[in-house]
Amino acid sequence: MTSTLPPEIAHSVSYADVAAAANRLSGVANRTPVMTSRTVSDRTQCQVFFKCENFQRTGSFKFRGAYNALSQLTPEQKQQGVITYSSGNHAQGIALAGQVLGIPTTIVMPRDAPLVKQEATRGYGADVILYDRAESRREELCQQLSQERGLTIIPPYDHPHVVAGQGTTAKELIDEVGELDFLFVCCGGGGLLSGCAIATRTLSPNCQIIGVEPAAADDAAQSFHTKTLHTIHNPETIADGARTPSLGKLTFPLVLHYVDDIVTVSDEALLRTMAFLWERLKLVVEPTGALATTALLEKIVTPPPGSRVGIVITGGNVDLRRLSQFFV
Repeated sequence: MTSTLPPEIAHSVSYADVAAAANRLSGVANRTPVMTSRTVSDRTQCQVFFKCENFQRTGSFKFRGAYNALSQLTPEQKQQGVITYSSGNHAQGIALAGQVLGIPTTIVMPRDAPLVKQEATRGYGADVILYDRAESRREELCQQLSQERGLTIIPPYDHPHVVAGQGTTAKELIDEVGELDFLFVCCGGGGLLSGCAIATRTLSPNCQIIGVEPAAADDAAQSFHTKTLHTIHNPETIADGARTPSLGKLTFPLVLHYVDDIVTVSDEALLRTMAFLWERLKLVVEPTGALATTALLEKIVTPPPGSRVGIVITGGNVDLRRLSQFFV
């Protein structure tokens, strides 16, 4: 964790922004449950608290940042509509937030995004535009459509209002269970990780904040450890929510400043953890949603016995028609 933040980023997102986002989300977003497991506590010799964002509206934490961002648009922007790009969970978050706020939404999604996420996004009223990952860059396609249609872009992670909204996840967890010694958070583009880190630094300043990403999509880990932004296009991993090419211009310095470490887990380990969460905790968790738990259960990071450990389970949008690809 570095000691200084670049001047252009220093005031971009603060704990005050996270607290303000929590007020906006009150009564709109679900206050998701915190669960414990004697089996996990015995296995790790720690007190482990699972913040279950798979029970959030749309089935993931993404609704928090989406609603916080859309609710702060100008009347003109709301009338014209918004556009974003997403493999699924941010897409659903934007679509539902738009539905709640009466804002038209357009979503650029990869053709290979889980069908359950595509269908849900359309179900919330969004106009879904599919693209081929191998032929198009989603950011460029989104920018083109934004200019043609006069739509405001709400990116999936590299936006201060999105980051602040995601940070309410950790705020709720710590408000409920008290200070933590460790907090494990999955990392794709770094919106959730940086938002949760900002909240945690205020509410539990001695907590070790650990980001977790797939080994095949380790751009954030490389960036964190080298202090140079790395990019991996279209990484092959079952954790589709963490297939982002890199951290963002906003989230990269925030992660460097607030986070203590970023580690990686294999897809094989991820599948073991998914099966454990389904079978033992009775939690339907998608691959990306199991990243943080995997780092703990696979002992990638081993907190000292007696530690109070927070785990963010980020989502539960699993395409049940693809289960045979996960478990054979």
